[in-house]
Amino acid sequence: MARVRAEPYVFRFEASSVALLIIDMQRDFVDPGGFGEALGNDVSLLRAAVSPTKRLLEAARKAGILVIHTREGHRRDLADLPPTKKARGRLKTGIGDPGPMGRILVRGEHGHDIIDELRPMAGEPVVDKPGKGAFYATDLDAILKSRGIGQLLVCGVTTEVCVTTTVREANDRGYDCLVLADCVASYFPEFQRSALEMIKAQGGIFGWVGMSADLLAVLEAKARKTKNSNVTAKRAAA
Repeated sequence: MARVRAEPYVFRFEASSVALLIIDMQRDFVDPGGFGEALGNDVSLLRAAVSPTKRLLEAARKAGILVIHTREGHRRDLADLPPTKKARGRLKTGIGDPGPMGRILVRGEHGHDIIDELRPMAGEPVVDKPGKGAFYATDLDAILKSRGIGQLLVCGVTTEVCVTTTVREANDRGYDCLVLADCVASYFPEFQRSALEMIKAQGGIFGWVGMSADLLAVLEAKARKTKNSNVTAKRAAA
């Protein structure tokens, strides 16, 4: 069983029963010129999480760990968009309206899709969700259960909204979550700090919080071990 330094205590996991969950790394939220920036937010705060998440994504793939991506967005006919969500914020340009990268948070639009740096590979599930939590009105729970997954390594945006909502949903369903602090981000630094504190409070009431460097070391060691085992097996078969 792998061990990763984390708070409030060491996080242990089996590679065969853990998945990397990358939440809502979409152009409309993360890229300059998207919906997030149009609302007056500093997207550089979110982009700070891109490079560490990319390194972690590459390491997870090499280690043979399941990778799952999520996107927040709605049907093109907006049939799954509650009027309350559409109205909230009193935005002049909101969900479903034409935006800088196509219709805002509508599936199939340029802004709705995942950023190029973290683009899913063939075979990696992409979960389209209409709400903040990745379990609400999606098949994420079924995907995890069918693969025997009981633990999640969590990255994505924003920390205090879709990330923490998903972690709380996962906790209620019996999943262990390790949130990588440098792989999640918020437009508001004070929200970032408080959201991470909430997750690990009271002995890990919702999960664990760690840093990607510590997890990378574990995943890279596993990848090397797997590679060496494959080489040994090929030599034995020759």
